[in-house]
Amino acid sequence: MEIFENLSASSKLGNAELDAYSRAVRGVTETLEPAVISLGLQDGRGGGSGVVLGTDGTTATAVTNSHVVRGLGRAGGGRGNEGELRVTFSDGTSVPAEVLGDDPPSDLGVVRFTPENEPAVAALGEAENLVVGQLVVAIGSPLGFQSTVTAGVVSALGRSIRGQEGRPIENVIQTDAAINPGNSGGPLADTSGRVVGINTAIIGGAQGIGFAVPVSGAFRRVVFSLVTEGRVRRARLGVVVATQPSRGGVGGGAGVREVPPNGPARRAGVRPGDVIVALGNRPVRSNSDLLALLDESAIDRDMELKVLRRGKEVTLTVRPREQ
Repeated sequence: MEIFENLSASSKLGNAELDAYSRAVRGVTETLEPAVISLGLQDGRGGGSGVVLGTDGTTATAVTNSHVVRGLGRAGGGRGNEGELRVTFSDGTSVPAEVLGDDPPSDLGVVRFTPENEPAVAALGEAENLVVGQLVVAIGSPLGFQSTVTAGVVSALGRSIRGQEGRPIENVIQTDAAINPGNSGGPLADTSGRVVGINTAIIGGAQGIGFAVPVSGAFRRVVFSLVTEGRVRRARLGVVVATQPSRGGVGGGAGVREVPPNGPARRAGVRPGDVIVALGNRPVRSNSDLLALLDESAIDRDMELKVLRRGKEVTLTVRPREQ
């Protein structure tokens, strides 16, 4: 075939049918993109993404990352126009927004705004149902490029990363879907278009390694608290712990590394080297288990604390305080 014949033939081709992979990604994009927002200050400072999870009359509520909105546009706070937090939709329209609350330990935040038109609302999935190798899609505004779609797979599950205050964010999703600054707060979705995570972090200098806060029971409780109270109440024991894996089915728990003075654990008699194995008659097999039990219900309540000390189980009474 001569080059001129080839050029002529190529101009007459019809639209090719999308392959299965492309159809899946395109389907997620069409479903989810209208619910994805860009967040930033009017003067151009800051920047991130979010996803609309609900509407109530004339207002809409979206979830994002705490580190995207920390200290910006909190409800009741005054700012000049230059420092006004705004949300921008995929069609380019923009409206002011206020931060209902944010929670650094989970790196989640919630914003509210009054859209000109009723926005699309994203459906939530369940990260617990994910499997390694599963296709996922991220949508956000990396480096200011709004409505950018990337796809990849679930690279690993059950990872732990450090939050803003040094507290670990447990069970995060690792993905190789391209995530860059500005994707933070945007959704990670499965092929049904349901949000299974909120993109939260990348590792500087690495390629193909991003993390998302999983949509789970803990996620739902945090968002509910931020919407209703503007904060998340947590209990603290006053210990520095690290997961101690079991050996031969024995000894797993939260290993105590430090017991700072004047804390609930010190007053209860906890010592460095102890391994916390139960709190309030609930088993503790890891640091994550212990953190999950230290919720609002544990504040200022006497609880039974079981520790392993030199191979023997010791029962103590502790009263966690509000963090």
